[in-house]
Amino acid sequence: MLSFKQKLENYALLAVKIGVNIQPGQTLVVNADITSAELVRLVVRNAYEAGAQLVKVNYSDEVVTRTRYDLAPSESFLVPPKWQADELEDLAKNGAAFLNIISVDPDLLAGVDSERIANNQRTSGQAMAAYREMLMNNFASWSIVAFPSPSWAAKVFPEAPADQQVDLLWEAFFKAVRADQENPVEAWTLHLDGLKDRCTFLNDRKYRKLHYTAPGTDLTIELPEGHIWCQAGAVNGRGVPFLANIPTEEVFTAPLKTGVNGTVSSTKPLSYGGNIIDNFTLTLENGKVIDFTAEKGQETLAALLAMDEGASYLGEVALVPFHSPISESGILYYTTLYDENASCHLALGAAYAFTLQDGIKMTKEELSAKGMNQSLTHVDFMMGSPEMNIDGITDNGNAEPIFRNGNWA
Repeated sequence: MLSFKQKLENYALLAVKIGVNIQPGQTLVVNADITSAELVRLVVRNAYEAGAQLVKVNYSDEVVTRTRYDLAPSESFLVPPKWQADELEDLAKNGAAFLNIISVDPDLLAGVDSERIANNQRTSGQAMAAYREMLMNNFASWSIVAFPSPSWAAKVFPEAPADQQVDLLWEAFFKAVRADQENPVEAWTLHLDGLKDRCTFLNDRKYRKLHYTAPGTDLTIELPEGHIWCQAGAVNGRGVPFLANIPTEEVFTAPLKTGVNGTVSSTKPLSYGGNIIDNFTLTLENGKVIDFTAEKGQETLAALLAMDEGASYLGEVALVPFHSPISESGILYYTTLYDENASCHLALGAAYAFTLQDGIKMTKEELSAKGMNQSLTHVDFMMGSPEMNIDGITDNGNAEPIFRNGNWA
């Protein structure tokens, strides 16, 4: 068995080599919480050893974040962070890569006025729109990995002794990202090849619609003409491959904005805006959410759907088998980075331009005309289960099984 130190070294290596895939002479921007400094330092070393010209680290602090929400004047949440957006846009335009190391407390903003959270997300989304568009179009390399904080580990393993919770979360992470293997880079290469094979199969079939059925779900999703099934492994605007998130188990594409009809029920809690939304159901008609309920987080869900016009439409449809490593671990992580890789999921908000043929060459207006949703937000929610069946509907109306009982048919 590998030691903790070796697994952590492997993790940092994967973030640099497989995640952002830093190139000689390139700048790397690392955004991380102060709790993850141990991993950040290893990432910085690996990046410089790979030839990075500069590694710029931006630290955040969840205590500071919460204090702001509790004590700052309401007007401060209406001020767009233009200075931050301008810096990120400039770095992206000059070829930088971006690594986010999340270390989340799922309940960080519990009890905070939902209007303050919504205002901050809206103004931030508006300021960051150009930067996020560059990332969503794969103009620049970007990746996300995680670092366990004590509050997060306590949420995931509440029954474990407090002094063991972080260690348990580390072990779960290392297994999910294959950092516990002797050659993790090779392991990821083989895994991504398997996801590419799934994409090839679906792209060859060119299904017109997908029909989902499961307890609480009966949903039909039309796919736009020229849609492309992708996996998280991508290529940036300079032809360099990267992996947008570690771990990943999904293949995904974009739905036709106005072609979604029926009802879908969540199967895992969604951590959004520092609050939990749980046991919720959405009813969609011609693509738009026309009704919703949530046992927990109703106000937070309402704020999400009201973010802008596109927030109440779907921008992503993703397939993940129930028999996948993260799902079979039986662990609920309370973060999309992990939970979306244990379940089929959909996303409210913006569609990825690269999931449409020639999409990255199109303007926003051209993408909209092709049925690709536009929004300031993109929020995945989990709706897969062991009871889920999915049929692919061909142009002639024939139904072919894609998933049966939660797994590939």
